[in-house]
Amino acid sequence: MTPVNSAMGGTLSVAIATPLPDDEDLCTLMRHIEPRLTIDYRPDLLPPMRWPADHSGDPAWRRTPTQQHEFERLLGDAEVLYGFPDGNPASLRAAVQANPGLRWVQGMAAGAGATVAEAGLTSEDLHRVVFTTSSGVHADNLAEFAVFGALAGLKDLSRLAADKASGTWPERWPMRQLYDATVLVLGLGEIGRACAARFSAMGAYVIGCNRTVRRVPWVEQVYLVDDLAEAASRADIIVVALPATAATEKLVSADILARLRPGAMVINVGRGSTVDEEAMIAGLRSGALSYAALDVARVEPLPVDSPLWAMDNVLISPHTATLDAREDRRIAEHFAANATRLLNGEPMTHVVNTVEFY
Repeated sequence: MTPVNSAMGGTLSVAIATPLPDDEDLCTLMRHIEPRLTIDYRPDLLPPMRWPADHSGDPAWRRTPTQQHEFERLLGDAEVLYGFPDGNPASLRAAVQANPGLRWVQGMAAGAGATVAEAGLTSEDLHRVVFTTSSGVHADNLAEFAVFGALAGLKDLSRLAADKASGTWPERWPMRQLYDATVLVLGLGEIGRACAARFSAMGAYVIGCNRTVRRVPWVEQVYLVDDLAEAASRADIIVVALPATAATEKLVSADILARLRPGAMVINVGRGSTVDEEAMIAGLRSGALSYAALDVARVEPLPVDSPLWAMDNVLISPHTATLDAREDRRIAEHFAANATRLLNGEPMTHVVNTVEFY
């Protein structure tokens, strides 16, 4: 493997393996930021995007045998892949194993490590190729959704919407205030830190829980994950900003949910596997939990028979809180900046941990 903190040479050859938007020349942007990139982009070999940041593209689109041969040649000649080919683990594995000169693959998602894990690559492949994510690109978007979810619960958005729909002007009732709340941010990576900044700015008292204890701006106290139960006992709102790993599977367990303050809220902007969904549903039904705002689910798309659909105290977003029209541009800028670090022999950022895959 070429170490991530040493230069790979005078230039980097990049193959674009994911669809790009038609209305902006991101290849030109990347070359402008880092002129030492040589970029091979064949849009005719990639499925069309259905919306911004649709990095898998239209699933009905198919390459001809000739196009597939050309695509594989494109991937096989590159030192760097921009995107996971066809957006799936099997294609990623095939591309890595077919190209002994491949040194770096840029994932489009913040949680790209999960796809690397699913690819089932050998230890030799994982040692040879650096995988990076777009973590950080989505942090501000997810933090805004987290605040929106908290306010939706505190201000009884579903009740307000139902009364408006029925033309009802009810008796007044007291609303809860964010500035009275203690917010526990679970996971203090870039998404968690962005969440902490916004909740603190709105007057909430913010505590955090992380694998390591370190001073974090906007966070009054940081607990170790081993002390999550103690941290949860102080929280009116828990914001989950965790990746999907073996260590985070159902970390927000039935026990942790039961330790939250009565009427607490759950906001998940990480991954659905990190929360015990059945225990959360039971808490929402009993009133132990007052509200949940979920950008993610354990199974996606959320099954039509999930009880969450029918619950008035649940806000569901179809894993779209990260998405905006500028996402592709921000990922391109993020990638080009990392290319500069690599070419200059500096440490790259957002490198996938190939032991825990986050």
